Amino acid sequence: MLVEDESLKCPVATTVKLIGNKWKLLIIRDLIYNDKQRFTDFLKTIPLISKKVLTDNLRALEKDGLIERQVFAEIPPRVEYSLSPLGHSLKPILDAMQEWGIRYKRNL
Repeated sequence: MLVEDESLKCPVATTVKLIGNKWKLLIIRDLIYNDKQRFTDFLKTIPLISKKVLTDNLRALEKDGLIERQVFAEIPPRVEYSLSPLGHSLKPILDAMQEWGIRYKRNL
């Protein structure tokens, strides 16, 4: 879980710290709307992300308790990512962001 520091006393700052970069938001978006994803699925739906950046962001989201990683004992190994219950609680936030983005684009 995210270690509380002085700069994160504000709940908005805590949320931004956890999901505030574009890659984390897109990873969470994919998991909200697609349930489970494999590493290569993310590379298809987020084509501009590098493998290293994807790996780093998946690890950070897992460390913060927002996603879960399941490794299947197969050859070759299969790994699936899904939202944790805590991660699922972000759905209303992403839904609100989507609605706001639609309204914004209409008003351009």
